[in-house]
Amino acid sequence: MITASPSRSDSPAETSALAIRCRNVTKHYGSGDAKVIALRGIDLDVRQGELMMLVGPSGCGKTTLISVIAGILDRDEGECSVFDQDFSAMSQRARTLWRGQKIGFVFQAFNLIPTLNAAENVAVPLMILGESRAAAVRKAQDRLAQVGLESRWRSYPNQLSGGQQQRVAIARAMIHEPKLIVCDEPTSALDHETGHVIMRLLKTVALQPDRALVIVTHDARIFGFADRIAKMDDGRVVKIVDDPNHLHAEE
Repeated sequence: MITASPSRSDSPAETSALAIRCRNVTKHYGSGDAKVIALRGIDLDVRQGELMMLVGPSGCGKTTLISVIAGILDRDEGECSVFDQDFSAMSQRARTLWRGQKIGFVFQAFNLIPTLNAAENVAVPLMILGESRAAAVRKAQDRLAQVGLESRWRSYPNQLSGGQQQRVAIARAMIHEPKLIVCDEPTSALDHETGHVIMRLLKTVALQPDRALVIVTHDARIFGFADRIAKMDDGRVVKIVDDPNHLHAEE
């Protein structure tokens, strides 16, 4: 069992199967009287082939942690590697390229481009990586079909409901088959049935032996999809739950 405070002397054999390894990660915002400490020494391992959920009260640091893991935010102190890559050791260009190739991110605010239709939004990661627009859009249409939006690929974000926009964002995160998918409240705008359909899809696509999925959620309906759950409070991981169904019962 991996606890909330893993040993600092992990052997190469133990770390080789990790997708994410965080040790004593800290992060703060502001300074002086306005200083807010978001992460207070996070220790966390996510294994390859694992779906890890992060749960806890609003403001406890969940979104900050996944932003540090995905290389969107810099940590202040500590160590954090993703598939043995440490973003702090990379140039900004190398970090952007690696993140674009290896990480899919589902933002809570969706972050869809309003001037692009659904298929074009989903195709963006492929086009950034050099694929032709036509080929990227064809693949995007297939992904949209997987999330139940095959008939809405021409629709623009303002023509879609919140739940439909969320599914477009999820399809975009999966389109380039990243090694790590990071999701911030991916089912918050979805009904129970659609949320479970999306979770089954995410688990099937993302959880191959050399991949991983990290989900921030308040949605107890999807806890059962997790392999393990990290409970957070006040910027710390306070407990690792190996039986997500047990946590569901507590909630």
